[in-house]
Amino acid sequence: MTPDGASSLSLRGSGKYKPRAESLSPPPCSHSQTPVGAPLKDVEDNQLSLKSSGHRDTSPETPSGHRANVSEKKQRRRWPLKMWDLVVDQWFLIVMGILIAIASQVQVPKSQQQLKQTVVNYLAVSVIFFINGCTLPTQVLIENLSRWKVHIFTQAQCYLLTSSISYGIVSACATDKDFMDPALLIGIIIVGCLPTAISFNTIMTRKANGNGALTIAQSTIGNLLGPFLTTALLKLYTSTGAWYTDILPETEGFTETYRYVFKQLGLSVFVPLLVGQIIVSVFPRLVKKVFIEWKLSKLSSFALLIVIWSTYDGAFESDAFSGVQSDNMVFVVFILIALFLVWIAITIGVSWLWLSREDTIAVAYLVPTKTPAMGVPITTIMFVGLSEAAQSRIQLPMVIYQGVQTTLSSLLTIPLRKWQATESSPRRLMQAETLELDDQSQDTGSHRRPAHNRSASTIA
Repeated sequence: MTPDGASSLSLRGSGKYKPRAESLSPPPCSHSQTPVGAPLKDVEDNQLSLKSSGHRDTSPETPSGHRANVSEKKQRRRWPLKMWDLVVDQWFLIVMGILIAIASQVQVPKSQQQLKQTVVNYLAVSVIFFINGCTLPTQVLIENLSRWKVHIFTQAQCYLLTSSISYGIVSACATDKDFMDPALLIGIIIVGCLPTAISFNTIMTRKANGNGALTIAQSTIGNLLGPFLTTALLKLYTSTGAWYTDILPETEGFTETYRYVFKQLGLSVFVPLLVGQIIVSVFPRLVKKVFIEWKLSKLSSFALLIVIWSTYDGAFESDAFSGVQSDNMVFVVFILIALFLVWIAITIGVSWLWLSREDTIAVAYLVPTKTPAMGVPITTIMFVGLSEAAQSRIQLPMVIYQGVQTTLSSLLTIPLRKWQATESSPRRLMQAETLELDDQSQDTGSHRRPAHNRSASTIA
């Protein structure tokens, strides 16, 4: 007998023998349990059989299933938040739609239209440029005003590119004299010849994280050139002898046009911008607290909404929409949408080749956006003698384009903002890596030169 067997017998005889735990056979499995160590397939089959037989599954969920349920719940909770974020981000567009709906039902009386237009064009635009003057650093504005290459590049697109494309579209559409209203065709040409928007593109550029200072500089230059270039381009495109130009009267001098436009620019753009720059230089802390911390800079967006409402209020009051055939109206809307998309696509594609993304966004909002605030008085003064109905139809494409550019520009701020952010992160990463490499090279060369020389080279 082996020593192990002897010791085992001695333990049994003494009554102290206890069998080993692993020698005990496991209790038989009941129908509601799965043996420990069973394969995963057997576990799943057992759970399915329990569910089919009416038994409640009390086994714990697998980690992957638990994570899937949690992620699904999070996704359900995120949808309302995403929708709310979209509403907050596009509040301007929503309010604009409400104001246009109100203008279609209730208008300012005809006797008060001229007073309303004067107050809105001067007061609302002045508020926008006063806030821009208070929130824009003077040095940044001066630097952007000195970028003459960008000015030529942008203004050439604002006038030559947009006007030539719109004239080409009108020439293609004018083959059928019985289809399109001639006043609408002239209105489409006028849209392409107008200068960039005075205040709208500034707000959209800042919303898309573009170069707001460049936008203000370009808007100022473009509207200074507007009375000369817009009238010259309109004279060029309407003197071709096309059949749709037969409704236009003979144009005389443009002295009244120049006087009106420069008066409006001086009182509503230059003076408020200068006053804002003076105030921010004298009271910088107070201005920062009022416009940045208290967020009163949002007043510029509300002022722009008033300008848009005023435009549509005048159009609905003059029955400009009711005097146009429905097929002509639909055609004009789609043509204007196509023009905006073509203009902004060409602008982004050409600007991205040599400008930063912030500057590209600014130019992208400068070229396709047009100002009816200058277009309406220019056409009124140039085409004196037209009937009121013809004047309303000529101005109708400008009014429609105001809604088109506002809608599309507001929606495009989302992808443009993301596009600009993708450039900022790699740029900051490259700067950090460059600084880190400089520090490493300085540390490795510290045993070859004194510390004061290394710090001097770092500063240099």
